[in-house]
Amino acid sequence: MDFKEPPTLCDTAIQCLLHHEPLAIQALQEIPGELFVPLFTAALKGRHEKILSAMVKSWPFFCLHVGPLSMQEAQPTLWKVMVESLFPAENPAFRSPKLRILDLTQHPGCKTKCPVITTTCKPCVRSCAYSERSLMKVQSQCSNSSSESEGQSPKTTMELLVSLSLDRSFRENEYFALLLSKVEQSLGSLHLCCRDLRIKNLSECRSALSHLDLKCVSHLAVVKASLISVLSLLEQAVNLDSLSLSKITCRSFNGRAFRNFLSQLSCKDHLKELSLSSFCLTDHLEHVLRVLPADLDFLQLPFCELSYSDFKFLSQCPQANHLKLLDISNNSICWEDCEPFYCLLENLSGTLQHLAINHCLLTDATLSILAPALSRCSHLRLFSFSSNPITMPMLRRILEYLTPMTQLKYVIYPIPVHCYERWHGRCSLDPQKLGAVNAQLKIMLQEAEREDMRWITYTG
Repeated sequence: MDFKEPPTLCDTAIQCLLHHEPLAIQALQEIPGELFVPLFTAALKGRHEKILSAMVKSWPFFCLHVGPLSMQEAQPTLWKVMVESLFPAENPAFRSPKLRILDLTQHPGCKTKCPVITTTCKPCVRSCAYSERSLMKVQSQCSNSSSESEGQSPKTTMELLVSLSLDRSFRENEYFALLLSKVEQSLGSLHLCCRDLRIKNLSECRSALSHLDLKCVSHLAVVKASLISVLSLLEQAVNLDSLSLSKITCRSFNGRAFRNFLSQLSCKDHLKELSLSSFCLTDHLEHVLRVLPADLDFLQLPFCELSYSDFKFLSQCPQANHLKLLDISNNSICWEDCEPFYCLLENLSGTLQHLAINHCLLTDATLSILAPALSRCSHLRLFSFSSNPITMPMLRRILEYLTPMTQLKYVIYPIPVHCYERWHGRCSLDPQKLGAVNAQLKIMLQEAEREDMRWITYTG
């Protein structure tokens, strides 16, 4: 019988406070700062909006990060509660707040609060470093300003770190309106710092973008736009770590727009992740890759209509020699000569962790050639090659190649062609045959003592 560890005295006290909200809010004036983080975590998990609001108003630390905490579907409501609690009116019921940075992004690497400030580190690891309206630069200007009288205290300034999706949905518009309202209410004391920005239908979001400082954006995603309109964003978003462009129209690879696009990419020295989806690059991938940083980590090129010459250059260029993630799904790899792809896998054998080659028309013959190079990718953790026309014997052979790879935990495999009456007809799938395939794979994994490796497929 499994026994759960009994709750600690701290856990019991926190649950008692959560069940008596007025008592909890009143206790915020007295409880030690060490209890704020576990109480905040519990209040967030239990969706205690009044307690959360009071805690933001009296937060005793420099910063508050919600990224490490799971909020799921409660996010929009709880975000609004916390934003509305910024710049509270003076109230003797709350201790004097020290909060200067409220981080509502989903950054996984942050603790709920940063360590105590020392002389050798920044007050907060996520504080804005680029905008002229950032907290650090405003405070620096205040401390260096000779015009400020000696007895006058500097104006309280704050930063609100957010991720935004501008897609014209009612919920997103309502949230964005609240953010702008709070900025206006602060009379210049609140810096809205958008780190992750996703834009759908760029032409309809121009007015919203005018309220943001794009220097702050580190992750930019744009869906459905012309390349010319994207250029104006890239000119301002000069500190990108990640860029994702999908369904971008380009009239000519010989025109000024494409040349300016390459010029903007060449200026993104910090770029680690690039995704170009539904962006036709046939015989022009070379021009894009040449201007990218040599230490690129993630490269995603689905639906880019890549040619044999594109793959050949990809296998040779230094920008693709250290990738951790490569997604080339939905590009036909049906040539007789597979040497470029084979060389690419060999070059990435020491770094590649995630490989996706779904729906690439890979056949048994092609996979039999690639399998040895694939098996040498010793750091691979996820391999996805679904929707390719392969047979059951080849699937078994691939499994035998992959089971010795101890770091590989997830494989998304194609349904073998014998399970369909017609391979291209989704409605012709025979569930019984697919069930037999799953059973065989399970037995093979057990025999190889790799029950920690999950093999899954998609039937849709």
